[in-house]
Amino acid sequence: MTPLCRFCRAPLTETFLDLGDQPLANSNLTREQLEAGTERAYPLHARVCSSCFLVQVDDPVAADEIFDEGYAYFSSYSASWVEHARRYAAAMAQRFGLGPDSLVVEVASNDGYLLQHFVAMGVPVLGIEPTLGTAEAARARGVPTEVMFFGAQTGQALADRGVRADLMAANNVLAHVPDIGDFVEGFRRVLKREGVLTFEFPHLLNLIEKVQFDTIYHEHFSYLSLLAVEQVLRAHGLRPFDVELLPTHGGSLRLFCAHQGAAHAETDALRALRAREAEAGLGRIETYRGFAPRVEAVRDEFLAFLARAKAEGKRIAAYGAAAKGNTFLNYCRVGTDDIVAAFDANPVKQDRYLPGSHIPILAPEKVAEVRPDYVLILPWNIKDEIIGQLAFVRDWGGRFVIATPHVQVLD
Repeated sequence: MTPLCRFCRAPLTETFLDLGDQPLANSNLTREQLEAGTERAYPLHARVCSSCFLVQVDDPVAADEIFDEGYAYFSSYSASWVEHARRYAAAMAQRFGLGPDSLVVEVASNDGYLLQHFVAMGVPVLGIEPTLGTAEAARARGVPTEVMFFGAQTGQALADRGVRADLMAANNVLAHVPDIGDFVEGFRRVLKREGVLTFEFPHLLNLIEKVQFDTIYHEHFSYLSLLAVEQVLRAHGLRPFDVELLPTHGGSLRLFCAHQGAAHAETDALRALRAREAEAGLGRIETYRGFAPRVEAVRDEFLAFLARAKAEGKRIAAYGAAAKGNTFLNYCRVGTDDIVAAFDANPVKQDRYLPGSHIPILAPEKVAEVRPDYVLILPWNIKDEIIGQLAFVRDWGGRFVIATPHVQVLD
């Protein structure tokens, strides 16, 4: 049966990229799970809608299976991301005059990494977060947080309780929801008449131009352009009025949105982005064809690098037990014979094993014991932060490697 677009319900007949069967990208294994041999894999097939141009993966896995109480992504383990959130909070408070009589609501508020900055400024907040572990971490920071999946029904329930937001934030979550229309409808119901909603999401144009295929995994249901998002917003009484281009996650958009009838005027920046996407061909199906061969070239180049390094007797380790890294490693069919260990600062991930590849995850202080010749940086979006933290690798002649969009050995 031909799948249907998760937004406009048109038949999905065009493949964008088929990455084969893969385990869930954030499902790191315990030793007991590894030894049990019951790990599951699911099709990871990205398609593009030839009607609304929403790029999306099939959803063979229920969202509550992905984002359960064991979900291990804690935003605060990236210092650069916490600083990004602090700058956002300061800028929004100043631009929109937020104060003690305002309310800021963040959906997918994780461990309070962002809302804590509003709390420090005396601005009331509410976090909405579906995973219990991260919600508890947020509450420990003094960030009021409710554990729920957000959508039209829960948004209406909040509104009925009198929760009406001056500012709503949703960072890197719009891509994570299977029913994108229902999700957006929830914001319409909670946002005040002149309130502002900001979405941050990786820009599809960067994924295509920079071959960032490793950002495709099961919990990223959609891959977003302004073209596609604007159609979803319009269908639910919302509209964008401004945009900022961000360096985060390999190049993201911060889209400022409001009710259709709100007074916020559309900016030149938004019009310029529309024109850029049109020029790049995001409104033509031909643009999305031919992506797969470019991905295959990235894989082949990396495997050739691995073969050369192993032939020279070099030891290769990875840094960052990140979802994007797992997509990359599993697509390349890399395992413990190729990469001896992965290091990660998140203690929840340590002493577990990467899904699929089964590479052991160790604490960063173990780098000096392993003494790898090459450190493959999997979360390439924070490579500068990681290189700074692991500068001592150079003491024994170790070097850093980035694999996409092509292999780079960094001295």
